[in-house]
Amino acid sequence: MIKKKERLVITFYTTTAALAMESVCKASGADGRIIPVPSSITADCGLAWCAKNESEDALLDLMIQHHITPQGIYHCQV
Repeated sequence: MIKKKERLVITFYTTTAALAMESVCKASGADGRIIPVPSSITADCGLAWCAKNESEDALLDLMIQHHITPQGIYHCQV
């Protein structure tokens, strides 16, 4: 069994926003990957961005620059 670690999880209102986040992050080399929204979190879209907690400020800056609106930002075991 894979050991869970505390991670930053960013949820989105739409799948389009989640995929835009993936595109922006891949293009800029930012940390993280798309995951299904953990069952402990409720979100409109079933996809979330998961990254190391230390990446939060950089990811928030990227979202502001690219007009991507998060639904929620969480720190949880994934």
